[in-house]
Amino acid sequence: MSILIEKEKTQTEILSILSKYHDVIVSMGNGEPDYILSAIDENPEAFSSLKIHQILEMKNRQYIQGEFPHIRYVSYFMSGYARKAFLNGKCDLVPNHFHQMPQLLESETEKPVIVCQTSPMDQDGYFSLGTEADYTAHFIGKAPFVIQVNEFVPRTNGENKIHLSQVKALINYNQPLHELTEIPVRNIDQKIAAYIAERINHGSTLQVGIGCIPNAVVGLLGNHRNLGIHTEMLTDGIYDLVQQGVITGIEKKTYRKKIVATFALGSKQLYDFMDNNNGIEMLSVDKVNDPRIIAQEDNMVAINATTEVDFYGQCASETVAGKYYSSTGGQADFSRGVRFAKNGKGFICLYSTAKNDTISRIQPILAPGSVVTTSKNDVDFVVTEYGIAQLKGKSIFERTKSLIEIAHPKFRDELTFEARRMGFLI
Repeated sequence: MSILIEKEKTQTEILSILSKYHDVIVSMGNGEPDYILSAIDENPEAFSSLKIHQILEMKNRQYIQGEFPHIRYVSYFMSGYARKAFLNGKCDLVPNHFHQMPQLLESETEKPVIVCQTSPMDQDGYFSLGTEADYTAHFIGKAPFVIQVNEFVPRTNGENKIHLSQVKALINYNQPLHELTEIPVRNIDQKIAAYIAERINHGSTLQVGIGCIPNAVVGLLGNHRNLGIHTEMLTDGIYDLVQQGVITGIEKKTYRKKIVATFALGSKQLYDFMDNNNGIEMLSVDKVNDPRIIAQEDNMVAINATTEVDFYGQCASETVAGKYYSSTGGQADFSRGVRFAKNGKGFICLYSTAKNDTISRIQPILAPGSVVTTSKNDVDFVVTEYGIAQLKGKSIFERTKSLIEIAHPKFRDELTFEARRMGFLI
């Protein structure tokens, strides 16, 4: 206990410790230690030169918006705050596959310090990263940790435990975790979800992305049996299926009977469900998202969303109208993983139109400036409210025909004309 007291610091002392580092790696989502980061934001003069590395920031800060010339924010997946800064040239965006981010951070930083939020220490001297493992867990035992201890953080199991001996400094500060606002599922989401749900077999292992469509899919699986979870993000929909007895994991090949995730974002109900739950394994993203590990699940199913698809099957999931919106995240990881799995299936979902049905999201070629997230070689199924097209193993001609069939009816003639002009249809 004397060691614990010795490592407890004030905000000023925490700043003094962090000022000795050039690279600070911050956990994502609810692993973000607001009290510590606010101190950095309010006392920029404490640093001579600083880079802050993070995925998915939860709060806007002056350093994100480039207000301090000597502090640079480096994003690896943007929420709205970093997006604004990036489009204004005020922060950096590093392209990456999520599963490779730990190694990327190792190679691109020099003796970094890890800053994150944890649960209180247990009787054995361990803190839990709670809703997180992400890239942070990879650095346990490899880099010093400065932590914000928060009693609202659930104590979770997996490879996300930090021993007191690995903590350089800590500060106690309690605040409720961020909760996602529930977005109502619309009829269009239900239509898309129905095409996917009917192709998910009993005993499948699921990766479910964020958004209305993945949520709608989960809501249609109540009559399935013995599903497993190996997912980047743990959501409330997964909690609901556990309560219904749908998720057992008994047919999984890896981490049998366990729900595997690298981070969670949802409601307090989800966080309470995770607390001291032995059925959940929170693992570093270089394990959860590694396509080679994903592929070990014979019946792996990945469900993700995109913003635009072209006749080749290229999916632009991180740009909108050619402007950067987010980043790759884990979509490419799971799209590649299911292709190697024995009976793997990958579903890429999108609404057929944008801007009140004035723009088709299925296009002959992607909009200028678009970035390909899932390549034409990795795409499997593409789904809109008008149907489902399997592109895997299909020629460009076959892909073009199938995609036009699931486009909005008002654009099918125009798309057909363009396809013929390009020589993709006779």
